[in-house]
Amino acid sequence: MKVRIFPAYEDNYIYLIEDEKGSAILIDPSEARLVLEYIKQQSLTLTAILITHSHADHTGGVETIKTLTGCLVVSAQSGSIGLQDLHVQDGQILDLLFPIRVLSTPGHTLDSVCYYVLPSPGQPGSLFTGDCLFIHGCGRLMGQPSQVFWQSLQKLSALPPETLVYCGHEYTEENCRFALTLEPNNLHLRQRLEEVRRQTKQGLPTVPSSIGLEKTFNPFLRTESESIRRALAMPPEAPGWQVFAELRRRKDRF
Repeated sequence: MKVRIFPAYEDNYIYLIEDEKGSAILIDPSEARLVLEYIKQQSLTLTAILITHSHADHTGGVETIKTLTGCLVVSAQSGSIGLQDLHVQDGQILDLLFPIRVLSTPGHTLDSVCYYVLPSPGQPGSLFTGDCLFIHGCGRLMGQPSQVFWQSLQKLSALPPETLVYCGHEYTEENCRFALTLEPNNLHLRQRLEEVRRQTKQGLPTVPSSIGLEKTFNPFLRTESESIRRALAMPPEAPGWQVFAELRRRKDRF
């Protein structure tokens, strides 16, 4: 399995998964041109588009691509996307090029889903998270309760640590800087920020991360951390979702 990363707009990522037979699956095509050019150049057959949520910066290229390729369009139930051929539910296994498990992850939006390409011999699983989980951060709450979003992140955190994480935007440097406001003396986090800055300066994407790295550096997956709770002035007995809510509130103002 090969994952091709296409930067789009100011900070979006579009992903194309290819198999060895020349077939491909597209994830969150915010625009069509770059992807269609690549598909034509490589003589690929596009079998499906997977949509993580209904926002236009993740769906803007769907209509054009579907019209030109006739591919299957997959998403959660949402009246605002249109053109869907298949509505998916939590836990459903898609038998496309590879077995892909659908994970319902409401929080950023009600219709948010992540797509987990299951591990194969010698290969870790790959998780495509849209705007639910970012590298060292998470998406904004848009009308959903904090507890719901926190539960979605807990579901992703439970995946194997070697699982590769591909998110919808390049926000990693900002997320590292926010994390350092909570733990300014965290040497490993400072080293991670410098690594991220070197990558971005070279024009390189910071994806993929891994679930293991996220559980090390992402404050939204570390709500039980004593140092984070101290930084937030929250007691040890506070439930994790309340710590998450305070983290999200502070990140919104960062």
